[in-house]
Parts: sequence; C-alpha cells; structure tokens
Amino acid sequence: MLEPQDAPGGERSIVDLISDCVHCGFCLPACPTYASWGNEMDSPRGRIDLMKGVREGTLELDATVVEHFDACLGCMACVTACPSGVRYDLLIEATRAQIETRYRRPVADALFRKLIFALFPYPRRLRFAALPLALYVRSGLQRLVRASGLLRRLPPRLAALDALAPPAAIEGKLAPFYPARTSAPRFRVALVAGCVQRVFFPNVNEATIRVLRLEGCDVLVPPSQGCCGALSLHSGRADEARRFAAKLIGLFEREQLDAIIINAAGCGSTLKEYGELFAADDAIRERAAAFAAKVRDINEFLAELEPVATRHPIEARVAYHDACHLAHAQRIRTQPRALLNGIPGLTVCEVPSGEQCCGSAGTYNLFEPESAAEIGERKVDNVLSVRPDLLASANPGCTLQIQSLLRKRNIALRAAHPIEILDASLSGGTLR
Repeated sequence: MLEPQDAPGGERSIVDLISDCVHCGFCLPACPTYASWGNEMDSPRGRIDLMKGVREGTLELDATVVEHFDACLGCMACVTACPSGVRYDLLIEATRAQIETRYRRPVADALFRKLIFALFPYPRRLRFAALPLALYVRSGLQRLVRASGLLRRLPPRLAALDALAPPAAIEGKLAPFYPARTSAPRFRVALVAGCVQRVFFPNVNEATIRVLRLEGCDVLVPPSQGCCGALSLHSGRADEARRFAAKLIGLFEREQLDAIIINAAGCGSTLKEYGELFAADDAIRERAAAFAAKVRDINEFLAELEPVATRHPIEARVAYHDACHLAHAQRIRTQPRALLNGIPGLTVCEVPSGEQCCGSAGTYNLFEPESAAEIGERKVDNVLSVRPDLLASANPGCTLQIQSLLRKRNIALRAAHPIEILDASLSGGTLR
C-alpha cells in the first residue's frame, strides 16, 4: 500500500508514522507472536524499532531482520490496543513492500511464494485446482495419506497445504441478478463473491444472497469478478493489489448501488482501504474512494437494516470467533453478535481471549505453519472451553485454520459463517 518513503497521498512520511510509537508496551499482550515467544523483536514496538533501523541505515534488511517481519501475522490487534493511534497496519504493509523489492529470498522460499500468489488470487485457477482436490478428498486418498504418516516427513509448508485443504465443495454458478423477495425492494446491493469464498465456500455466498433477498434487497453479482487484492496487499505486493482493485472498481461502478456487500473479513478490510490504496493516483483516487464508501460487511449491513423476515428458533450453543480483519481492521464486533442473538434459542458464547488471532492471517499459516499452529492451538483451547455445538466464523481462512487444528485432535465441530446460521433461522431452523 505504501511506497518505502511515503504514507498514503504523501500526507505523512514513514518517519512520522514510526515516531508515533512511544514504546508504552500496551501492544505486547495483544500480539500473538510476543505471547508465543516473549521476544521483544517479535512484538509490534520491537518491529517498529527494526523498521526505524532499516530506514536510518543502521540495520541491514538481512535474513534475520526479515524473519521478524515475516513472523508478524498482520492481525492488527496492536492497532486496537495502541493508545497512541500508531498505524502499524500501514507500517507493516510498507515494510513488506520494501522486502519484496529489496530482499532476495532463498530459492525454495521464493518459489513457494510464487506458487501461492500464482494460484490464490485467481478464481479461475483456483476452480481448476479444486477439481483434483475434490477427487483427492472424495476418493479417500487424503484419508490414506494422512493415516500413513507421510505428511510428517514433508516440509512443514507442504504438510500445511494438506492440513488446510478446503472442503470438497466446488463453486456453484451464481446468476447476475436476484430480485428481492418482498413486495417492493428496499435496497439495491451487489455482492463481491471473493476467491476462496466463491470456490470452496459457495454455500456462504448462497446464504448471503438468500438472506438479503428475504430482507428486501435486489442483489447483483457482477460476472467476471477477479480478486480484490487483499492477499497481495497484506504481503507487500501493492502494485499487484492495485491492478486487481482497479478491475473490480471498474466492474462495480457501472451499477447504481446502495451498498457493496462482502462476507469475507480479510477482503472487506482491503475493499474499505481502496481510497488509501489509490491516494496518490489522480486518475482513480475519487473513484476508489467512492467504491470504498459503499462497502459493507454483511454483518454490518444487516445490523443496520430493520429486519422484516421471520427468525425461527435454533437451539444451540455457538462459539463466536472474532476474525482479526473484522474485529481489529474494521472494528466490527457487536454487529455479528447482535444478528446471532436475534435468533431465538441460540446461545452465543464468548470465547476467552477472543481478540487473539487464530493463526490463519491470510497466507500466514502457509508461509509460517509452525507459528500458526502454536497460535491456533491457543485459540482452539479457548473455543472448546465454552463447550459449543457450533463455531461461527466470518472469514474462510479462520474457518479452515481452526477446523484443521480440531481435526488433529479428532474433534468434529461444525463451523458456519454467521450468515449461514441466520439463513438457517430464516428458512426454518435447520443448517444446510
């Protein structure tokens, strides 16, 4: 998002942003990697010191320094915790952009990263990859491979690809338009279908559309959608993120819309940052800002909408997981809980230390699988402590991460997006 020297629009320099940190330490207990290792250089204020050193030339951007930046999840819990308003989110994105341009990674690391970014931000490629994956899962081969112990002999990153393999569901085709199911439409909205969401969790998009229609919304799903740029932006690939974002803006701005709806937390935080992403580009800045101003997470949008559809009871205990890019980046916490609490019979259980990351963090659990597992195990312990019947998670990466760790313990716990639970309530009280 940031060039190495400049903040969005050139308003504040990186030096200014770094100087906002007064080293008070409020970020320390909020940081998952500091909680894991107790290492100052793996805390937000420690990483800011490293940024300052690299900026001033007293530190080389070498393997040791890069390792500390790579270990950061980018979960933004420190942004929420900071009393000084330090924009660590902007700082870590700028630093990762520097790493991408100035640091030569080891060959194996560089190749693995190229593989991930050649696949995940491209829905069409993901769709093709889903076919052999579905065969691998449904044929029983995955079960045999896991039982054989072969995965323990593979490098952690390759083993993580299997552990995090999404369910065998494959994208269903969405129509470009769904009319409201009320006597007159209340709003005209468009859905950003996502990449992983649309290919591996099509049920979430389908539930989103059903609920919006029942609540009186005409729903558009613009065809030929690509990636929103979230994974690229969070990994320092700002130019790539801008290319994806510009295409998406051009596609959606053709329609007259009251809101642009997203149901994946990581994508939503990036969509809302489009104004900053293009702050230095006169050609698209205003269009990007106008797009961002219309973006609403599905929980956020529905919480502001007076409900008209009947809620039917669901008797269950639900552990609600705060996805980092929903709770910290977008500051959306009360809305999902309000929607779930509006369902008769449903008991929403607060997960202890719920503000802490699950270890997914976009591509983090692929690039740093051992750290991700350590962080995720704490989350799983806390989820299980409330004895839930169901896990609610508003981000596909979080769902995959927590489910993979539950499988290691041979624990089956149904996971669903809050919108799926609400959809079940509206349709009669049974989860699909």
